[in-house]
Amino acid sequence: MRVKVTLACTECKQRNYTTVKNKKNNADRLEMKKYCPFCHKHTLHKETK
Repeated sequence: MRVKVTLACTECKQRNYTTVKNKKNNADRLEMKKYCPFCHKHTLHKETK
């Protein structure tokens, strides 16, 4: 049930992080505030394909 997902920065569109999520509990796209090393600040990261 758990799948690997990639998180991309919403500001610079760089794919910075990978994580796992449970598709049964979280059907919608994952959103987290994470540090972006390219922007040098904390930004919203969204799940990509």
